[in-house]
Amino acid sequence: METGRGLFLRAAAAAAAWLCFVGAASASAPPQRYTPDWPSLDARPLPGWFDAAKVGVFVHWGVFSVPAWGSEWFWWHWRGEKQPDFDRFVQARFPPGTSYADFAPRFTAHDFQPLQWARLFQQAGARYVVLTTKHHEGFTNWGSNVSWNWNSVDTGPHRDLVGELGDALRERNIHYGLYHSLFEWFNPLYLLDKKNGFKSQFFVYGKTLPELYELVLRYKPDLIWSDGDWEAPDTYWNSTSFLAWLYNDSPVKDTVVVNDRWGTNCSCHHGGFYNCQDKYEPGTLPDHKWEMCSSIDRRSWGYRSNMQINELMDESSIIQELVQTVSYGGNYLLNVGPTKEGVIAPVFQERLLALGKWLGINGEAIYESKPWRIQKENCTCSTWYTSKGETVYAIFLTWPESSVLILPSPVSSATTKVTMLGFSEPLKWQVAPDKGLKIMLPSAVPSLLPLQHGWTLKLVGVA
Repeated sequence: METGRGLFLRAAAAAAAWLCFVGAASASAPPQRYTPDWPSLDARPLPGWFDAAKVGVFVHWGVFSVPAWGSEWFWWHWRGEKQPDFDRFVQARFPPGTSYADFAPRFTAHDFQPLQWARLFQQAGARYVVLTTKHHEGFTNWGSNVSWNWNSVDTGPHRDLVGELGDALRERNIHYGLYHSLFEWFNPLYLLDKKNGFKSQFFVYGKTLPELYELVLRYKPDLIWSDGDWEAPDTYWNSTSFLAWLYNDSPVKDTVVVNDRWGTNCSCHHGGFYNCQDKYEPGTLPDHKWEMCSSIDRRSWGYRSNMQINELMDESSIIQELVQTVSYGGNYLLNVGPTKEGVIAPVFQERLLALGKWLGINGEAIYESKPWRIQKENCTCSTWYTSKGETVYAIFLTWPESSVLILPSPVSSATTKVTMLGFSEPLKWQVAPDKGLKIMLPSAVPSLLPLQHGWTLKLVGVA
């Protein structure tokens, strides 16, 4: 990687070119609809496709996939925190004097087949996919004009990974999201700005903003998943100016969705949908659209060669997280970490396909759904609700004893009808003692039903 004075001069030149571009665009642009301030930006309606999609796949892939140990924060743990076990790992596995930059040529993506990925994600039931274009290590998965030799075109795969996956996903009508880290752990320009108390913006104008504009103009993403925001305020990142351009003048101004990680104190307060924090669970129905991102590997977002089966989410846990998230009005973004060769491990594929199988039967209660007046039934069987218009869906995660399910909240009427998704015959029901519904489930034991980790009742004609 280029460092020192050469990096500074290149960044200064990039910043000057970028300012000229923005100035020229502003001179010819019509009056903006959204102004670069949070009250205006936060008033923008969220494009409807995102709420309807409900289910996405997150992909963490980069140079960190080469050591594939610890987590995707390998470089920081090794050289930032200087944890001894990371140093011992490198000494045992790699030649003496190995630096993090030496991992890049080993990030080969030899077996990366984007069409196969797209097919897998579609079979998993994903309506959108979010790829890491750049993590905190600074390596870009496309030939960025401001990353020079630290990108996937100039080294490693010698391929435009961002572009190839985008083309494959769009062939299958899957929305494409781009994860991008605002900051980089060891970039000299960022460290200089940090030393200056973020009063200077060498890194922002030389690296972050050019990358964001380039990603939007080149790949026209449906979603920008920002991260790496927690050390500096949004004024340092010029977040509101970028978002005003994105909403007013970009080629995706009417369709693009963004999250809330645009500077300190933005999470759960400003932006498009809210992430709030990794693996966020509100516990109640929020008044703002949100997303829960989770990872099949509970200990890492990137691939780990030493992961153990008991550290991975099983099918039941994944479905439970999905159902709870959607019942509270959120989207569910489930992460996998491919290997350095571009292989999605079979155990990850198995989990994704199991999710897709479940959605193949129960997706009617998930996609395009809305929260009902009650989100969770306070009784046994762990029952959650979603709705579509006048139709209510009750998703129960535990099969009740005697195959009789009590739902206290729905109020029956003369037109009430109860069916189970994936089961052809209407179900018998009666008014429960507390005026809810007492439903007689199919007599077959749960193990003989198509799925064993959550079932959905479709309730028509209930109040």
